[in-house]
Amino acid sequence: MLSICLHNIIFRAYHGLYEEEKMNGNNFEVNVEIKYHPAEKIIQSIEHTINYETVFNLVEARMKIATPLLETVAMEIAEKILQHFNLAEEIFISIKKLHPPIPNLKGSVGINYSLKRNEI
Repeated sequence: MLSICLHNIIFRAYHGLYEEEKMNGNNFEVNVEIKYHPAEKIIQSIEHTINYETVFNLVEARMKIATPLLETVAMEIAEKILQHFNLAEEIFISIKKLHPPIPNLKGSVGINYSLKRNEI
């Protein structure tokens, strides 16, 4: 099994339940791991793997769509990746809201989601 990973990608987005979040936005950190069995024993061409630039573009496009819940965002990203890459077998996504509007909270909040191709 091989994994393609995108680590600590930062986006400015407008996800959240509260009007303040919808207007002011927040910074989000996204991590994506895509597991698959390579079609070739030795990968020498981008066609035989999962292009992480394309993965980034899929994530970036979805992060631009304001959504109340991060769960929805992660689930839709995972489905898009599986639709786009036939090689992909399992997706793991974490999304952190870096500055949540919760009084006295020092840290971040977030969600983790995983999806296997045979689960859709």
